[in-house]
Amino acid sequence: MTRIAFIGAGSTIFMKNILGDCLHFPALEGVTFALMDIDAGRLEESALVARKLIAASGRQARVETTLDRRAALDGADFVVTAFQVGGYKPSTVIDFEIPRQYGLRQTIADTLGVGGIMRGLRTVPHLWDVARDMAELCPEATLLQYVNPMAINTWALAEAFPKLRQVGLCHSVQNTVEELAHDLELPKDEIRYRVAGVNHVAFFLELTHGGQDLYPRLRDGYRAGRLPKPPLLMPRCWNKVRYEAMEHLGYFCTESSEHFAEYVPWFIKSGREDLIEEFKIPLDEYPQRCVEQMADWSAQAKAYRETETIAFEKSHEFAAEIINAMVTDTPYPIYGNLPNRGQAPQLPNGAAVEVPCMVDANGVQPTVVDDIPPQLVALMRSQINVQELVVRALMEENVEHVYHAAMMDPHTAAELDLRQIRALVDDLLAAHGEMLPAFAQRRRAA
Repeated sequence: MTRIAFIGAGSTIFMKNILGDCLHFPALEGVTFALMDIDAGRLEESALVARKLIAASGRQARVETTLDRRAALDGADFVVTAFQVGGYKPSTVIDFEIPRQYGLRQTIADTLGVGGIMRGLRTVPHLWDVARDMAELCPEATLLQYVNPMAINTWALAEAFPKLRQVGLCHSVQNTVEELAHDLELPKDEIRYRVAGVNHVAFFLELTHGGQDLYPRLRDGYRAGRLPKPPLLMPRCWNKVRYEAMEHLGYFCTESSEHFAEYVPWFIKSGREDLIEEFKIPLDEYPQRCVEQMADWSAQAKAYRETETIAFEKSHEFAAEIINAMVTDTPYPIYGNLPNRGQAPQLPNGAAVEVPCMVDANGVQPTVVDDIPPQLVALMRSQINVQELVVRALMEENVEHVYHAAMMDPHTAAELDLRQIRALVDDLLAAHGEMLPAFAQRRRAA
């Protein structure tokens, strides 16, 4: 029987989506879900939700819970990772408050920029621990990796554990299709598309409906002020940043406007509050979202405890589809993040790239995309520069590359000079302390 280990199962809502998706597939009858988290209380809440989902589904499935990662991984066929090292407090708060003292403002800070760099330093060593245990306890298992910063994590895992079967998974492509369908008033299932790039900075190279190119409608709608429409998925973000980028670069980005605004040097600028207002950029969006989510989770946990069964629908995450495709040898297309081994020949070898993939019993197999326009390649390289330096810092235990990564970050470099960037990184390393690997730890100035 299939065994799925979930590392970070205290992320109850996300665990619910993946587990619930798995219960839709007859081939996974009798599956064992091994739930692991370091927080016993949240783990028990997740186990309660899991058992009620199983009861509602009518499927046969087992739930195991453990605080021991190795116990969860032992004999696993698939491993799902979904955790945040350092949590909202102290780490997310640090990643926003200290840069703000230097005049550096962010929106999400989990993928690129100084916030993404710090999260990568905190996260990769723990993913390496998972990979090391997998090599011993379940060497044939496939890692379905949902942790940010996705590109840094995927790249670092491949560098340290080249034999690991892994794929980095995100829902930015699916979410963007849903948002574009909303803006254009089209059924999302009728939109056809082809995407490639690096995670969160990939672009729709083709976007059609009924054989007709949708880009003229998007451009005309934006220029006439009809698009974007009020937000569908992210209430605080109006997606104007992505439309403006499309106007100048020619293509639509896969990640949300609040994300994209902090990946580039063009929108969040000191003394330009007019840009913030015009493009409706939700600064400090992620900390606000964290506070709201924690309140929502608390209320939802109470509701789950009090109800006998939990109704659920299939989500648009790829994890369960991948598991079913591999178990049944039924081909299924996804978008996956994998180290570049020629599937994106215009981008550096080894970098984590996101392209269409086909999944079957042979695993996740990327397709080749070799026609990314040069202006998009240039933008992607600006992201890859930062990612590579963080990976080099971790692989070589060279803290100087952490500073170099921050210096090369487009948004940070547009706002701060070299001395400010070094001082900022000093402060961030000192504040995160023992949450960082030993080579990156710094003492606070007296």
